[in-house]
Amino acid sequence: MRVSSQDVTVVALLADPDAPTDIARRMAEVLADRLADRSARGRRFHVEVVSEPFTAGTEDLSTVTRRIVDRGSGGPWDIVVALTDLPLRSQGRGLVVDLSYEHGVALLSLPALGGLRLQTRARQAVEEAVLSLTGGRTGSGAPPGHQPLRGPFAGRLAPVHRGQVAEEEIADLRYVVSGARGYLRVLGGMVRANRPWRLVPGLSKALAAALATGAVATVNSTIWDLATSLSTARLVIATVGSVALMIGWLIVDANLWHRTDEVSPEARKKAALYNASTVLTVGIGVVVCYVGLVVINLVWALFILNDRLFAATTRTPLHAAGYWTLAWFVASVATVGGALGSGLESDEAIRAAAYSKREQERRSLLLDDRDDQRGASVAD
Repeated sequence: MRVSSQDVTVVALLADPDAPTDIARRMAEVLADRLADRSARGRRFHVEVVSEPFTAGTEDLSTVTRRIVDRGSGGPWDIVVALTDLPLRSQGRGLVVDLSYEHGVALLSLPALGGLRLQTRARQAVEEAVLSLTGGRTGSGAPPGHQPLRGPFAGRLAPVHRGQVAEEEIADLRYVVSGARGYLRVLGGMVRANRPWRLVPGLSKALAAALATGAVATVNSTIWDLATSLSTARLVIATVGSVALMIGWLIVDANLWHRTDEVSPEARKKAALYNASTVLTVGIGVVVCYVGLVVINLVWALFILNDRLFAATTRTPLHAAGYWTLAWFVASVATVGGALGSGLESDEAIRAAAYSKREQERRSLLLDDRDDQRGASVAD
């Protein structure tokens, strides 16, 4: 680790594109001042953001760490803190952070920080990493590497603890998550990195099909009769069924299900984690779409329906509850129409809507590898 002169420490935030870069840029606005306030020696800090896909093409921790060290040695920085939305693993456990005091680098895996308060937790984690690497935490007399990190790495409820580091590894200090709570924390972080709310505007053809289906169904007398005759329990069943159909169709049609040819428990556990994040990501996006359809159908029904015609057809007066029931049922019908409309979307469009750029790249590489293997087997 180099130490700049004039009591100024230059910190580089090396971030993967997309969400990690956004987090790093927001963090950089306040990080230098916060580090200076917490530094024991009155040292000043200068923070730079470098957006590079340093994890491209690999999920191997040692390879990623080596890339960070090589990048740091070629830049004018004292400390390099790398941020990625890749869920890295170390000895079967989810990696939170790796620190190397010799090289002045840290690697932070954002999914291990969870899906809530990610910006705050990431800033606290970077602060702790930088202060530990500089040995400049106020009130600390312990040498670097012998004092535990605080912030998101401490707390009785946090499933974070120090992990083992092999002798041949670059890292000197490691924190990992483990157990059921650690698994859920990483899963929430992966879903957060995918930003599932982008699914709705990203599936333009499916959304257009759902809106068209809803508009037609709202003025259909058969739909009126069905809506007025269905109990709340059946409406709930229709909701669950239509949402599940949409989720399943998107996953199957766009080939979003992660398959692995490896038989090791670690590979299967990783595949299960990726598939769980896929189901949750798509599920949240579909639920947001469903709620939006209910609201749009309700507004459309209030505007277009004639209460006298509705009452004459269904022999049921059209009150507020009737509008709500009709909008609710039509949303289920429209969701099925949206599922069919999603078949018009390209697989690339669905992946772009459902995943972060880093996850898109990872899945694209997996598909390319499978195609190469199939081509080789055919040639043989």
